Amino acid sequence: MLRSVFAKTAYEQRRSLLGWATAIVLLVLMYAAIWPGIRDQPSLNDFLDTMPEAFRSLFASSGADMSTPVGYIQIELMSFMGPILVILYAVAQGSRGVAGEEDRRTMDLLLAEPVSRTRVLLEKAGAMVAGTFVLSATLGLALVVEGRLFDMVIPVDRVAAAMLHLALLGLVFGAMALAVGAVTGDVSLSRAIPTGVAVVAYLVNGLGAMVSWLEPLQPYSPFYQYIAHDPLRTGVSGPAAAVAAATVVVLVAVGVWGFRRRDVRG
Repeated sequence: MLRSVFAKTAYEQRRSLLGWATAIVLLVLMYAAIWPGIRDQPSLNDFLDTMPEAFRSLFASSGADMSTPVGYIQIELMSFMGPILVILYAVAQGSRGVAGEEDRRTMDLLLAEPVSRTRVLLEKAGAMVAGTFVLSATLGLALVVEGRLFDMVIPVDRVAAAMLHLALLGLVFGAMALAVGAVTGDVSLSRAIPTGVAVVAYLVNGLGAMVSWLEPLQPYSPFYQYIAHDPLRTGVSGPAAAVAAATVVVLVAVGVWGFRRRDVRG
């Protein structure tokens, strides 16, 4: 066994992380390669204006301009596909943290080592955080490097800000998966609940501006903390980042609480 739970978990995630990172690099390359053909099509903005308001609210950030690199990436990558990929990765890692170990019947071996349950869960959370930030950083680096190959230049500091908020968005749902897995020991629940909550949160944020009874709920959506302040244009929002980070801490604390009080399988 490796010297720490963090190192063991990170080692086990290496192939999965490499696969996700490779997929993201190729996805960004595709978007960058398409950009030269998009920027010369001003009619695309007219097309966006003709779309139903609900559709624009869900899949295109307010005021996004497809004729600029920032607006193009905001609509094509950061509004939908980017969050989906990072959330799926984080939820998968969070689910494997405790519930996955029990499902594979390896938790007993892990707890036989001289480590407390609290340390096991915190180091599992640490590995999930590290992997999610590596994946977001890979996406940001791909945007900067591959974008320049196709004259799709986005300020590096704005890309870094967007990647920070993207990683925090993924970690909110990853921490939820870890907490559900730690409290229940059920792999299916640890994947289904965060995924379902993510879908609801996405709809609440997207439709909140149009549906009066959803509007009061909109600020509570993690997607609101992620994109409402438009990080690709305005940079990091301290309050939004703090809310997302605090949510992650609370969910991990719930996981520690549940894991310490439950009979463990396997």
